[in-house]
Amino acid sequence: MKVLLAEDDRDFGNILSQYLTISGFEVTLARDGKEAIRMYKSIKPDICVLDVMMPEMDGFSLGEQLKKTQPELPVIFLTAKSLKEDIIRGLKIGADDYITKPFDPEVLILRINNILKRAYSTMNDEFRISSSILKFNTLELICGNSREKLTLKEAQLLRYFIVNKNKVLAREDILNEIWGEDDYFLGRSMDVFISRLRKYLAGDSNIDIRTIRGTGFILEEIKPGEDHANEDQQNN
Repeated sequence: MKVLLAEDDRDFGNILSQYLTISGFEVTLARDGKEAIRMYKSIKPDICVLDVMMPEMDGFSLGEQLKKTQPELPVIFLTAKSLKEDIIRGLKIGADDYITKPFDPEVLILRINNILKRAYSTMNDEFRISSSILKFNTLELICGNSREKLTLKEAQLLRYFIVNKNKVLAREDILNEIWGEDDYFLGRSMDVFISRLRKYLAGDSNIDIRTIRGTGFILEEIKPGEDHANEDQQNN
């Protein structure tokens, strides 16, 4: 999911950007309102996190402009002000949430995830493979008798595998689709996410995420009896 973060405090903006990236979001950081408008047009974010007090264009004016362009766009305002009139103004603009500084970045992550779940509840929710079910909107994987709570990036990656099951997927294609770019360090991160998915899916013996050396990965769905049939052919 793409996040447009508008924050003029350089240090705080960098900290939030890094925290969001680690949590699986694709972040674009703008230093003022006018820069945020330009970036919005090029990246088409899934959610905007806007500081209220910014040069060039304040967060409220930015939020109003974005909402006029895309009324359904989720928006969170960040502010050092806790005045009732400021909160009311933000909500009147159509803000989905309003967070007063200082705050724990983990709070922002939770708020974003909750808003995105509501905002995209009309999306196809369930993705099935074998006896396992990915409930994308609630970031939940049901595998056998176990239920796993996934991160957003884990859910996006598993959904991509399920939609393309039994197909060999190149590493660079996965990175570009889920992370937005093909990068060495993102590739190492992807390997960690795939390792987690394998662990989550271990309870379903008819699913296997295989590494195709030199190419990428494949999510195989093994039909009941198929593996036994292959063993019989090898023994003959």
